[in-house]
Amino acid sequence: MELNTQIFGKGKPLIIIHGFLGMGDNWKTIAKKLADHYEVHLPDMRNHGKSPHSSDFSYDIMVQDVNNYMNAHNLDKVRLIGHSMGGKIAMQFASEHPDLVEKLVVVDISPKLYQPHHDEILKSLKKLKESHLESRTQAEEILSETIKDKGVRLFLLKNLKRETDNKLSLKPNIDIFIQNRHEIGKALPEKCKFNGETLFIKGENSSYIRTNDKKLINEHFPNFKVIEIKNSSHWVHAENPRDFLSQLVDFL
Repeated sequence: MELNTQIFGKGKPLIIIHGFLGMGDNWKTIAKKLADHYEVHLPDMRNHGKSPHSSDFSYDIMVQDVNNYMNAHNLDKVRLIGHSMGGKIAMQFASEHPDLVEKLVVVDISPKLYQPHHDEILKSLKKLKESHLESRTQAEEILSETIKDKGVRLFLLKNLKRETDNKLSLKPNIDIFIQNRHEIGKALPEKCKFNGETLFIKGENSSYIRTNDKKLINEHFPNFKVIEIKNSSHWVHAENPRDFLSQLVDFL
């Protein structure tokens, strides 16, 4: 599968893998800031963004997608960043292909199991998919019935695409996500281990990485450190980009 991508800058290769229901475009602001020193790749993972849809959806297959992407773009050794679902992909990729990863950055996710917690969002997006959407305002009104957080609504609305002047549709493969809802929170396989430099970035107001996760993180990533970004929750890079970028650049 050939993933849709955007590439910015020149220099050492750096890949950023977006989170669930996201797309590479979510990271464009950060990518442009890094583009003076790195060749930054922002692929859309399968069933997301402008990449092809597929009935296959698992971490194993998305790790293979990243490997195929690197081969297609002749990337030898990269700095790899992953947020949320993308962090799970990045962790597993680095563990399976340590020779291809210079440094690893995992944004607001740990290797542990997360119980499914996207059900309301998926139901709301399913409702959007089945509605005749004519405007973004109409789509937000539907989402606001169940999703009260405006920030989450705005994030989800980035998944709209215009088919015709009076018809909008959704980019992601919602039906496959609903069928595979238990895949998203799966723990990193026990055998996975990466000895390279690894940075975990936590949002101050996020509960995705907890203090007692450090023991498990150390089992998989013995050369790790965790830093916390103030005034941010799960979307750390969007909520406090200045501090996020400062810590990221120092590590890279």
